[in-house]
Amino acid sequence: MDLWVVIPAYDEERSIGATLRRLAEQNDADFTLVVVDNGSTDGTADAVRAFAEAHPKLDLRIVVEPEKGTGAASDTGVRHAIAAGATHVARTDADCLPHRDWTAAVKRAFDDGLEMVSGPLRPRTDEFPLKLWERRLLPSVIAAAALFGRFRPGNQDPLHLGPYVMMPGCNVAITAELYERSGGFPRTRIEDLHEDRALVNRVRYLTAAYGLRRDVVVYGSVRRLRAYGLVGTLGWYADHRNRPAVVDIR
Repeated sequence: MDLWVVIPAYDEERSIGATLRRLAEQNDADFTLVVVDNGSTDGTADAVRAFAEAHPKLDLRIVVEPEKGTGAASDTGVRHAIAAGATHVARTDADCLPHRDWTAAVKRAFDDGLEMVSGPLRPRTDEFPLKLWERRLLPSVIAAAALFGRFRPGNQDPLHLGPYVMMPGCNVAITAELYERSGGFPRTRIEDLHEDRALVNRVRYLTAAYGLRRDVVVYGSVRRLRAYGLVGTLGWYADHRNRPAVVDIR
């Protein structure tokens, strides 16, 4: 299995170091890492290059995608990986901390026959001093979004081979073969379309070999929750019914 990990990044100079460190600390270090600089205006690319120089054992590469969009950046990264020989690709984001057993858990899921896998997204506790209710809020928001997704009309089609499953873009892995057959992430901006949901629905037309694993864990940033509030965050995940005037996520 030739596993690559893709990280789309826009203006994450201050955050991406923690993500890279966590990936460098993976229990299973047999993977290649590619960061897609999505037109950053800060020192994101320089931070990645400096980290690569300081951690020569980590096979870390950087590519550039100027077209705005987490979908565009992720698709560029995944296709770069596949062209370089990847048989399986995982994605996380530049403000997330994968569990130290993340890559190993992803490989176990593939070995068990899954072609696409995701798992729990839990709140990071190192960014801000979180209160107890805040620690529980992000999982609740995600659970509400997942429940809404099961009943959302756009996720219903009798041609689907399996049920809708929420797979956050910051914690998802897929075989190279299925990625190409499905068409991959749509090359869109995050404010226009949730590219992770679109990929899940594309996959559902092709296979039922996808699912969630409890050991595939990523800790996500609570920055959006802090910025949007509870109602605003729920609105964002519910088809962008809440959309800030400026969305600074590529």
